[in-house]
Amino acid sequence: MFKDFVTDVFFDLDHTLWDFEKNSALTFEKILSENGLNVDLDDFLEIYIPQNFAFWKLYRENRISKPDLRYQRLKTVFDKLGVIVSDSDINILSEAYIEHLSSFDHLFPGTIDILKYLQPNYRLHIITNGFQEVQLKKLHNADIHGYFTEIIDSEMAGVKKPNPIIFDLALKKAKVSSNCSLMIGDSFEADIMGAHTAGFHTLHFNSHKQPTHKICPMIDHLHEIKSFL
Repeated sequence: MFKDFVTDVFFDLDHTLWDFEKNSALTFEKILSENGLNVDLDDFLEIYIPQNFAFWKLYRENRISKPDLRYQRLKTVFDKLGVIVSDSDINILSEAYIEHLSSFDHLFPGTIDILKYLQPNYRLHIITNGFQEVQLKKLHNADIHGYFTEIIDSEMAGVKKPNPIIFDLALKKAKVSSNCSLMIGDSFEADIMGAHTAGFHTLHFNSHKQPTHKICPMIDHLHEIKSFL
């Protein structure tokens, strides 16, 4: 479908290639225990996961700052669990989370296979809203950094997906036109609509089981990319 005109493939990182939820759970298991917090991990994650999505949406929309995101997503969970944790301890946990998150390296099934399949015929890139210092560590520790020519993050661009500026920067750095570019990501708002507005072709990796739509094809497994490229 795309192979006749696409030369460059842009991937989102978290929830698309790098298994954020699995790695995040392992990180919390480690830091909650090490900091002596007797909290049931499943109960914690049941609240944290939707709260984290909600706060990231606010962050994408520039309605909260990076420090507020890191603090509030933890503070809210402890409040809902009825666990009293001081602000200083929340800040310690927040720093520990960022420090250890990238040390876990679980990828979605098929990640290495699809990157090896694509690399001989396409230039591969990353466009991510994640924090620069964390995302680079994730790529290196998961041993996939070498597959990508350009790695564009929101701190570099000064804006976050779905803002078209970050997609325009990606095209400029990759030296490619949008009509030769394919964006693959999990977020309908940030990845699919953002890239679509910027003129990219798009492919929605539906890792969150979102409703179907007509903007672009949807896939449930990364190996399905082979049907399009």
